[in-house]
Amino acid sequence: MSWNPGQYLKFAEPRFRPGLDLMARVPDLPARRVVDLGCGTGQLTAMLSARFPQARTTGVDNSRDMLAKARAEHPAESWPHLDWHEADIASWAPEEPLDLLFSNAALQWVTDHRTLFPRLLQCVAPGGILAVQVPTNFSAPSHVLLRKTVEERDLSDRITLRHDPVLTAEGYYDLLAPRAARVEIWETEYLHVLEGEAPVLEWVRATALRPVLDVLSGPELDRFLDDYGRRLDEAYPRRADGSTLFPFRRLFLLAQAPA
Repeated sequence: MSWNPGQYLKFAEPRFRPGLDLMARVPDLPARRVVDLGCGTGQLTAMLSARFPQARTTGVDNSRDMLAKARAEHPAESWPHLDWHEADIASWAPEEPLDLLFSNAALQWVTDHRTLFPRLLQCVAPGGILAVQVPTNFSAPSHVLLRKTVEERDLSDRITLRHDPVLTAEGYYDLLAPRAARVEIWETEYLHVLEGEAPVLEWVRATALRPVLDVLSGPELDRFLDDYGRRLDEAYPRRADGSTLFPFRRLFLLAQAPA
């Protein structure tokens, strides 16, 4: 899929808040190698570098546009311990074990978590940490209405939307607990307060709507967005103060590799 850094950053504060919450739960480590897997525009990667200043921190992403933004915002002369690497996060593996493998709102785009997560834990050095946040809002109106609009407009043969790409909290625990020294898992529902016209549509333009935007164009895309946007306005009505409330549930996990 294509990614639009400017669109993604329209809601930078609420998008990055879960990543900051995850980072706050990562214990202090004598880290030498840190990776942000699915780093996007690199804001959280830079914060990881500041948190672990003795480490070599690498942001990994498969989007050249996102990485170009990350490099422009974090030049090497100002961030000497920070670098960027273009790779498919589904198959990426480090050259050496990592002290911290961090991923915020990226792994939901990768299939087969039952294979993926044990493999990622194996990339972590003894005593190191795998720290992950993934959305768990795929039954929310924003996603349900997107699938419904695709189906009703007979676009399912052209546009593929994944219904529920993440496991339950219990599923991740059962998967990782036998392989880890310690596993911590929790879920949080954020109530994002969005401003502006059609803010939920603007939010999903950067993420869930990407498979549609990569296939449709012109009047066909306009008609789709009109239909989907109307449904979103009904599901997420504007409040009396002009804001729109957007509940968003997310799952967090920390897994420590055996010493």
